[in-house]
Amino acid sequence: MNWKKYLKEKRNRIKLVVTLVLFATILSLFANFLNFIETRNGVVLPDPILSLFNPVDFTGLIFSLIYLSIIIGLLTLINNPKRLIFTLQLYTLLILVRMIAMYLLPLNPPIKIIILDDPFVQLFGNGNPLTKDLFFSGHTAILFMLFLVSEKKIFKTFFLISTTIVAIAILVQHVHYTIDVFAAFFFTYACYKAMQELNPL
Repeated sequence: MNWKKYLKEKRNRIKLVVTLVLFATILSLFANFLNFIETRNGVVLPDPILSLFNPVDFTGLIFSLIYLSIIIGLLTLINNPKRLIFTLQLYTLLILVRMIAMYLLPLNPPIKIIILDDPFVQLFGNGNPLTKDLFFSGHTAILFMLFLVSEKKIFKTFFLISTTIVAIAILVQHVHYTIDVFAAFFFTYACYKAMQELNPL
């Protein structure tokens, strides 16, 4: 179904407007929330996996895969209004759940962290590198989300490989605790199933 046909129905037009308003609202709240998170003191978790190795900087690889995946994801979704709107709703829910999770579990970053200096993510904070947006991993979550919402096998395979590589790379870089990465898969899938119940594809 193309956009012209999709928007002929009034309920679809309402769904689009409500989705965009909620998406923009949650992003705005998320920006303020990240500023709050960075000023809050948390705990340093013991992590037997991270203690096995010293960190290595994979910033370039991580961002290359993330932004390439987002671009490919948008290109594959742009002509499928129902699936694109579903994805925006899912991402909105995912951000909301992340905010709740981070609020309930205040953490300081791993001791040997090599900061992942993401200029795009900094737009949602105070302009400084973010280090305490930990539980759960947003980078892992968004890539796994793209895997879940994709239809074609070739893209699902690409997103799954990208998710795996990025998840490993952010652990090797000590950007996240191991539990942050593992939890991202659980929370993302749970949000996906919940959204499927609310707005089936």
